[in-house]
Amino acid sequence: MSSRGPTLASLVVLWLLLFGHAMVLAAEFALMLVVNRHEAIANPSLREVTRAWLHECLHAARVFGWLQPFRSHAIPDAECRQQSRQRGVVLVHGFACNRGVWQDWLERLRSLQVATVAVDLEPPWGPIDAYVDSIERAVAQIESATGLAPLIVAHSMGGLAVRRWWQTTSTARVHRLITLGTPHQGTRLARLGFAPNVRQMRCGNAWLDALSRSEGAAQVDRMTCFFSTCDNIVLPATHATLAGADNRILSGTAHVHMVSNPQPWAEALRQLSPPTD
Repeated sequence: MSSRGPTLASLVVLWLLLFGHAMVLAAEFALMLVVNRHEAIANPSLREVTRAWLHECLHAARVFGWLQPFRSHAIPDAECRQQSRQRGVVLVHGFACNRGVWQDWLERLRSLQVATVAVDLEPPWGPIDAYVDSIERAVAQIESATGLAPLIVAHSMGGLAVRRWWQTTSTARVHRLITLGTPHQGTRLARLGFAPNVRQMRCGNAWLDALSRSEGAAQVDRMTCFFSTCDNIVLPATHATLAGADNRILSGTAHVHMVSNPQPWAEALRQLSPPTD
């Protein structure tokens, strides 16, 4: 006996493909509101949260459904002539991502003729300590091309990877570190994962404590940490800040969408501009 029309199973699969990701994000946003309700920062309005959720649905679909699987190397690293004396940039992605998340940044930096290296952190489920060599190669490449310490911009877990690399070298090798939604103090969502790098992002774990103790004031003073009350991954929101750093809030911006927020880009351009007399 042949069946006509879509089966129940196919309808369920289609429904999950269309709306499953949005539902997962909705659950994250609901948890975000619960966790952040006692934070010493202004809670976002329902309108802000709804708008942030909608933008994250669209932006995350573009990043995870198109840029990362199909366009991660569509834009190569931007080179410049040796010793150009124009400061370069190192871009470091976060957990479960690759360099494709930086496509818009890569396009703009290339158009400005800024030497840029966007790393791929591997293995994706390994310990954060394993990413030190990749970051070292990227920084050394920019130093060789420009003769200057690079500006480093890192999203999410990438900020922890850069801080871990920074333990192994001198403070002066970083002009400025800009982090976007980095769980500097951990995130409660990390309780749900068991990969080595996820466990290192749990609140109050020994690895994070050791990382903080190893840093001096000179390093933290070179950091700008962007955080958001609509961050659906770093919970609570203030765990994306560091005492002594330049902590800046992004209103109504969810976790992945932070990469497209104009404020971090504007700060990056400011850091790349030569000092005025």
